[in-house]
Amino acid sequence: MYKFLEQTVADYMTREPRTVARDMTMCELGDLFEKQDFNAYPVMDGSQVVGVISKFDYLSCFVFTPARIIPRYRDLMQRTAVDLMTAEFIYVAPETRLTRVLELMVNYRLRSMPVLDSEQRLAGIISRKDAMRALQDCATADADRV
Repeated sequence: MYKFLEQTVADYMTREPRTVARDMTMCELGDLFEKQDFNAYPVMDGSQVVGVISKFDYLSCFVFTPARIIPRYRDLMQRTAVDLMTAEFIYVAPETRLTRVLELMVNYRLRSMPVLDSEQRLAGIISRKDAMRALQDCATADADRV
């Protein structure tokens, strides 16, 4: 497992992640979440990441309480990604160690995080699946040395 201590985000991230535009409607997002097995998407405004929208954010617009009047479904579905995204999100850099990624994922119960380069541009995305693959690769490498 010592090899894992040396691994960085750049070694395991998805380099061309799927993204959504800030004006994508909830209807379009619902279709996207259904068709693709991703939990979250970076929300883009041009070339800048302005937030992250997850299945949790999508579902949150359907939470109704006595204090929150039930809007018409059609109105809900016309809301956009920018209306419901998480604007203050956790991200990492390509050179971030995977040990730090695991710490953030566990502490904040994150499934994935955007990877931003030094100019704050989207460089990729790192997911739990990527971290698990790194752990497996390193365990296999260690086992091969024994």
